[in-house]
Amino acid sequence: MPQPKDKDWLNGYKNKTPYMLSTRDPPQNRGHIQLLTVSPRAGRGQQAVRCSVVGEAWLQCLAQILLSAGTEGPCGGRSSPRDGHQTVRGHAEGGWQREGEGAQRAASQEQFTASMSHLLKGTAEEKSLVILNMISASGGPVKARDVHKFTEDLVGSVVHVLSYRRQLRGWSQKPPPGSPSRVQVLAAQLCSEMRLQGGGKLLGPQWLDRDCDQAVLEDWVFRAHHVAMFLSLVIHQGFLLLRSSLKLATLVPERQVDPQREFASVLDVLSVIYVNSHLPQERRLSWRLLFATELHGNSFAQLCGRIAHGGPCLVLLEDSDGHVFGGFASCSWEVKPQFQGDDRCFLFSVSPRMAVYTCTGYNDHYMYLNQGQQTIPNGLGMGGQHGYFGLWIDVDFGKGHSKAKPTCTTYGSPQLSAQEDFQFQKMEVWAVGEAPKAESVRKTRSILDIDPEARALLEASGRGRHSEGLREVPDEP
Repeated sequence: MPQPKDKDWLNGYKNKTPYMLSTRDPPQNRGHIQLLTVSPRAGRGQQAVRCSVVGEAWLQCLAQILLSAGTEGPCGGRSSPRDGHQTVRGHAEGGWQREGEGAQRAASQEQFTASMSHLLKGTAEEKSLVILNMISASGGPVKARDVHKFTEDLVGSVVHVLSYRRQLRGWSQKPPPGSPSRVQVLAAQLCSEMRLQGGGKLLGPQWLDRDCDQAVLEDWVFRAHHVAMFLSLVIHQGFLLLRSSLKLATLVPERQVDPQREFASVLDVLSVIYVNSHLPQERRLSWRLLFATELHGNSFAQLCGRIAHGGPCLVLLEDSDGHVFGGFASCSWEVKPQFQGDDRCFLFSVSPRMAVYTCTGYNDHYMYLNQGQQTIPNGLGMGGQHGYFGLWIDVDFGKGHSKAKPTCTTYGSPQLSAQEDFQFQKMEVWAVGEAPKAESVRKTRSILDIDPEARALLEASGRGRHSEGLREVPDEP
């Protein structure tokens, strides 16, 4: 299918070229809608050229903006693809109207421009008013279930537009087989940030019948920045309406994996977007695979060898029950018996729910990596304390624990795994941002430099020092 030229849609509108946005689709594209340009002399269905195939929610977003734009004039009501076939058409007169039963209702170009400006560049209050009109015909309070469905449609639209514009940057459009829908998981996370009337949160089915007025939506848009960001992406990239200040490179990081080896991550593009948005700004452009059990085997020694001094990275696990979770290490891992890291570290969950857990300030037990010790734990840990980590991967590779009763002291996270003591077969470590500069090789002192008795014993046995004269003895520290 040919890609539409940039701004064709908007230029056609300015030039008063008729357009038709229709839910009527050929069988092979069922469940989608099509944006059609229609020549001035063509009737419906004649000489129509498909410019773009887009997700169903895009029709709801755009059509409802058009139809709610003229609420002060002749335009009003709701256009929803679930109500059957409805069409929004741009006419030669420069206005917009809905075709269907009853009188035609139109929105002027000025009204449309104002609504788009509020949605893309407005305040949280202006954006919430447009969103409310997109959901409700009356502009009055809506049910939480309607907001939840709108959010699912919006998140699904993000996947459609990134896939269609070929902006996945190496990531999969869908989660691995058997995983829950990440569209539903991310939508649930966004809705959980909403504060309903009375102070409750949208955390379960029991809240779906609660009312959400404009004040609730305004607070939600302000609090959940992904909502405005996703709306901007859908409008800008989906319809190529206006030049966008949103940089896709910082939204979707480039996936860097050895091209000679096939590798399927446990992450899809939506989970990558969510986790990436919580990284420091300078770490959002690229993810580089350091370690994966699928490629490098089930070996703790391999893990340590591949991640030590590798820069800031994300540690990711999928346990035997399908829970996906991990942590962000803000600096390079070092094998040593002390805790390391700083308060930029965090733990996170991807499935069955998405969430990020940042530092509480209670202690500085951010990161821990150790092996070969007799008296202290050997493994990789984040948060908590010895024997009671928020996330722990044992040196006996394939085993770990996530202990939190009620929460991890360092990160405030709940139990991340399905079982407190879990087993896993899939683990990934992704370095984020630019690769660290090669560290200069530190001069280390040989045991023969430190212990003269060891040197004398070696000489008494008749064995010479092959490095004698070939290296300089390091200075005393």
